[in-house]
Amino acid sequence: MGQVYLVRHGQASAGADVYDELSELGVQQSQLLGRWLGSCNQKFTRVVVGSLKRHRQTAEATLAALPAENRPLNGWITDAGFDEYDHDELMIRYRPDFADPKVARATLMDRTNGRRAFQEIFSAAMARWMAGQHDAEYRESWMAFRGRVVDAVTRLVQTEAASQNTIVFTSGGPIAAICQELLGLPDARAAELNTTLVNSAVTRLLYQPGRVSLSYLNNFAHLEQAAPKAITYR
Repeated sequence: MGQVYLVRHGQASAGADVYDELSELGVQQSQLLGRWLGSCNQKFTRVVVGSLKRHRQTAEATLAALPAENRPLNGWITDAGFDEYDHDELMIRYRPDFADPKVARATLMDRTNGRRAFQEIFSAAMARWMAGQHDAEYRESWMAFRGRVVDAVTRLVQTEAASQNTIVFTSGGPIAAICQELLGLPDARAAELNTTLVNSAVTRLLYQPGRVSLSYLNNFAHLEQAAPKAITYR
């Protein structure tokens, strides 16, 4: 039976000029993951990364901390099918004034609880996207995104030998969409699941010809064990 380890990227640089790169904490989270995988003597035969910078940086930091004998011998494969949806577009379609970053920052800073305010606005933006009534306004509809991600994991397991262990560095949205497909979750529950996924957490899939199943979801034992304060969701 083969295994696919889906890794959510480490914390990105929210609030910075460039979001798509790991924060200092994001690098630390990824390194802790690599050490934990090494302590479990987990070996990988293949590495797949989404095309985003934060995916590759997470992979680099994780694998650098993994013992050399546990790393795959072949090169990495980049598959944009595992890329995240465009969260900036979702927010702007729901709140066009957020096209100006200064307006977005001011709106959130004016609230008593900025994180809660962001989550409320983002949840509404997500619901609008998922509803399908405004698909023409988005470069990628929710159903197109979901289909892209499911196709990516399907391609992966169909081309892999049944005994291989693959590690995939991706984002929370794709992981939630894959779990939705495997568990038959409604869209609203998939959106809720997405908000619970921890940076650098691992979700493991098991596969054999004709079947893919969920083994475990959102495992962040490497953070709980070594640095509980490093547990982040954004």
